[in-house]
Amino acid sequence: MGLAGMTGLALSTVGGVAASPATDAVGRTLTAADDHGYDRGKHDDKARDGDKGRHDEKGRGSEKKPTGIPVPCDADALIAQITLANARGGAVLDLAKDCTYLLTADIFDSGLPAITTPITLNGGKHTTIERAAAAVGQFRIFTVDVGGDLTLNKLTVTGGQTSDDDGGGIFVNAGGALTTNHSTITRNIASGGNSGGGIANLGTTRINHSAVVRNTAGFHGGGIYSAGLLEIVKSHIDNNTSGDNGGGIFSTSSTVTVKGGSISGNQGANGAGMFLSTSIGTVTGTRITGNTSSGSSGGIRAGVGSQLTMRHVSLADNTASCLDGGLFVSGPGEGESFATVEDSVINNNVTSTSGGGIFNAGQTVLRHTKVIGNQADQGGGIYNEGTISLFTTKVVENIATTDGGGIYNNNGTVNLNTGTGTGTGTIVIKNRPNNCVDVPGCAG
Repeated sequence: MGLAGMTGLALSTVGGVAASPATDAVGRTLTAADDHGYDRGKHDDKARDGDKGRHDEKGRGSEKKPTGIPVPCDADALIAQITLANARGGAVLDLAKDCTYLLTADIFDSGLPAITTPITLNGGKHTTIERAAAAVGQFRIFTVDVGGDLTLNKLTVTGGQTSDDDGGGIFVNAGGALTTNHSTITRNIASGGNSGGGIANLGTTRINHSAVVRNTAGFHGGGIYSAGLLEIVKSHIDNNTSGDNGGGIFSTSSTVTVKGGSISGNQGANGAGMFLSTSIGTVTGTRITGNTSSGSSGGIRAGVGSQLTMRHVSLADNTASCLDGGLFVSGPGEGESFATVEDSVINNNVTSTSGGGIFNAGQTVLRHTKVIGNQADQGGGIYNEGTISLFTTKVVENIATTDGGGIYNNNGTVNLNTGTGTGTGTIVIKNRPNNCVDVPGCAG
């Protein structure tokens, strides 16, 4: 098909302000103010491009302006340029500032042509790519196919919706790659039995200094569903919703690395913040806070034979209706999982049943970690029926409604490693109504 045929699609654009925002999962119409709560202009000092202190020989600043192909504020023009880029082996495209590229037609389940080569889209202040709310058909915004390598810089991707496939906003196929820098993926929906409201990743996805917020999935991964390689750096995975597991992130047979940022305010049936299934997860310096589960694991669930490492993490203020407000580590019945938590704080998590801070049925090690102020019916701080070892850890001021304010051990193994020197061992004190149940070496 010639370019004239490609640009003849019924598409329109809106300059400046996005038109007709979609409605979120609970029926509230989200406004531009909601999305701009994650201002792409606010970043870590080290993330800023260029160095104003450096100059070339002529005394001019060394920072360069984008050198890509300019794309006017017109959706037909964007479609045409992506089509050309695919045909020519890739391109860098500079999109217009203060522009919404409003998509109204379905091009093989996406609003834009599938990405099959390396393509970079450079946005700017208030540059948005959006599916029109009034569009007749449902479609996501991007599909990245085999050989595709899509980079999004300073862009907002919003309004995508699928009812018969994963990836409401962006779908990354096996053999494809996605990188987002200083971008926002928001208000996308994968409805019904589909996963990945914001992003469904089967290939390689890297989220840098970005926000995946207020997306919805009918099944797994309200924010992100990953069955590939996922890396998240100094980003926010917040306020997403799933109908089943992993309100923020769901990972299956995947490797997930999270550094800094937050996983907060997400909702799901199990593992509301993050759910690992047969996966390897490493979380460093991240806030996992305020997530809510209608089942188990308000914060994070290491399940189905997963391996989890957390360092310098705040796991706080998460809530679950059943089993564990904070961290859940599965046992042999589900697939034994392993967790290591170091130099972290697990506090103020709540569940109505067992394990306010931690529910361990697998194998867990805590080092230099504080378990403080959590609440449950049994095991306010920790409920254990697997093997858990604590080194230089404090279990303090947790509350159980019935028994085991600090630690409740149900036929498992608890190694307190209390030590002999001041400040070198584990401390279990000031828990209510008692410190421990069936834990050797722990005073009730």
